[in-house]
Amino acid sequence: MFTSWRSFKRAPHETHWRERKMVPCTLKNKYYFWASTFGNIHGNFQMHKSFTFVGLNLNLSDCPPLGLESLKVSDDQLESSSYLSVGLGPHRGRLNIQSGLDDDDEYDGAWCAGVEDQEQWLQLNALRPTLFTGVILQGRNSIWSLNWVRTYKVQFSNDSSVWQPCMNGSEEAVFIGNEDLETPVLALFPEPSVAQYIRINPQTWFSNGTICLRAEVLGCPVPDPDSPHFSETESGSSDDLDFRHHNYNEMRKLMKSVNDKCPNITRIYTIGRSYTGLKLYVMEISDNPGKHELGEPEFRYVAGMHGNEVLGRELLLNLMQYICREYNRGNQRVIQLVKDTRIHLLPSMNPDGYETAYEKGSELSGWALGRYSFEGIDMNHNFPDLNNIMWDAQELAINKRRVSNHYIPMPEYYTSTEALVPEAPCARDIPFVLSANLHGGELVVTYPFDCTRDWIPRQDTPTADNDFFRWLATVYASTNLVMANPERRICHSEDFLQHNNIINGADWHTVPGSMNDFSYLHTNCFEITVELSCDKFPHASELPIEWENNKESLLLYMEQVHRGLKGVIRDKDTRAGIANAVIKVDGLGHDIRSAVDGDYWRLLNPGEYKITVWAEGYFPRIRHCSVGSEPHATICDFTLTKTSQDRLKQILASGGKIPRDNQVRIRAMRMRKLRASTKILNRRREQQRLNKIKRK
Repeated sequence: MFTSWRSFKRAPHETHWRERKMVPCTLKNKYYFWASTFGNIHGNFQMHKSFTFVGLNLNLSDCPPLGLESLKVSDDQLESSSYLSVGLGPHRGRLNIQSGLDDDDEYDGAWCAGVEDQEQWLQLNALRPTLFTGVILQGRNSIWSLNWVRTYKVQFSNDSSVWQPCMNGSEEAVFIGNEDLETPVLALFPEPSVAQYIRINPQTWFSNGTICLRAEVLGCPVPDPDSPHFSETESGSSDDLDFRHHNYNEMRKLMKSVNDKCPNITRIYTIGRSYTGLKLYVMEISDNPGKHELGEPEFRYVAGMHGNEVLGRELLLNLMQYICREYNRGNQRVIQLVKDTRIHLLPSMNPDGYETAYEKGSELSGWALGRYSFEGIDMNHNFPDLNNIMWDAQELAINKRRVSNHYIPMPEYYTSTEALVPEAPCARDIPFVLSANLHGGELVVTYPFDCTRDWIPRQDTPTADNDFFRWLATVYASTNLVMANPERRICHSEDFLQHNNIINGADWHTVPGSMNDFSYLHTNCFEITVELSCDKFPHASELPIEWENNKESLLLYMEQVHRGLKGVIRDKDTRAGIANAVIKVDGLGHDIRSAVDGDYWRLLNPGEYKITVWAEGYFPRIRHCSVGSEPHATICDFTLTKTSQDRLKQILASGGKIPRDNQVRIRAMRMRKLRASTKILNRRREQQRLNKIKRK
């Protein structure tokens, strides 16, 4: 009899699987007994269990993945009977691991046995007594070959020498595996067993392939009475936050609760709806919510662009809870951040995709389910490709300096279709200065450009602000507790440690139409991408430690919005702010513009800068401004004088008379022009006379 996910399908509103019978298990010649109840809450594969051991009271809420996918399980804990090559060794037998472009390299997409028989196995050493409750299996990740295991057995051991099979009543249990490369298949054990070691023993496999698999093992660490060390539970977070996965309705409730607790500094608004009608909610945090304050920079975090990359969503929900709580507690760092910054948190840019992945759960959604929108659109490839519009214009231009390097308008083909992603329409409504969008599936921070020139698959393609973007990426990567660990294992096939965990986006893989590039070329906003975790959909039990891994990075990165220069550009006569003034930094080929009230923010590294500001109808103004190393922007204000022609237009439009001094100035200016034109005419006549003499 096979025991697999397929035999435990549930009705849409069913919340519990079924109560298991009490079964005995031996551990070091001691007998323990437990009763367990398996459950599934909202498709998250959170199995509710309670265990009663002889002499011990043990209450465990669920048996999570042991961490093959999340890399909590080290390579040293995995062994196999044989392997086909180094790149197909037991260390590659991890759920959702991705291969490189070529098969048979160092980073292949599964464990593959070196021998094709029923004696092959993949073994995990849990390092401590563990209640093993199930296994999840996948085939080999490859675009060139088809390999997966169709059926398998499981054995347990306390010493890796004597093995006991997983039983289903009086028979050895045989579990159903895969029928394709990517779909994860869950098998719950009929009789969960306590042991230190577990083996997956393939019995049949795809007929045109060989023995290859990726796996995750589910289990609960068991306190050992003989070893006080093993009774210690793993530390998570000291912050009392709501560490769980939140579906759409639960996310709305959490955001509402934060707003209720901190009504004076929070506001919830929406930027549109998804294809199925789910609202895209944003949490604004500011000491004056709902209003742009003169001189105060706007910051945003965006998560959930790919619906199945869920860690960013939960981190932003944690972040809004944390800021609210710490503000009320008087945390001076948080108070200063709220006072000086207008913060916008968009936890779910693709709620349709998230709901699809959430329904399957953290281990069963695979690598791609929920990535795309309901219409099948990859949102991070769906912004207008302004890079090639700019580069093509530069190629054709005689004077490349006249080609706009900022505020590039969206092309007509884009605005005339329904291709526009929900974030784009309000891109300039709020003058964002700095942003980061949170993804998952790797551990690296990328910075623009994301798109290569000439459609090269990958090539370093820096912006004019490359040095500052590298600084921004380093700020996040160097303070992230996992990225900063020099001993960490690479996630899949790219060794980002050699780049200090940062890389130019286009040098990783080209992404035309990315939000990072769009923000940089269409608005004033500098934006990076943070790949938060090897696991796109971490189990709920891992969320507390993931919060600790990212908390300082999230806070410190927000504080970078206060680097560089800031100021207000005003009319000299009226003192009113001048909107849409161009701010140019000498030596940097990327300009920015002032906001509606005339305020601006130019992110820059420490140094001395020559700044030129000009606006339509005004004389340009030049100033030299110094940027220090402190995280406080240098104030560099400008006052611009209207050109004479524009001043006259303004006076005449108001029905006034031209002042006498202006009349004298105009006559003098006309006389200068007349003299200059007369000189030019006389020179031409003289040149013509000399040419006639030469011809004679």
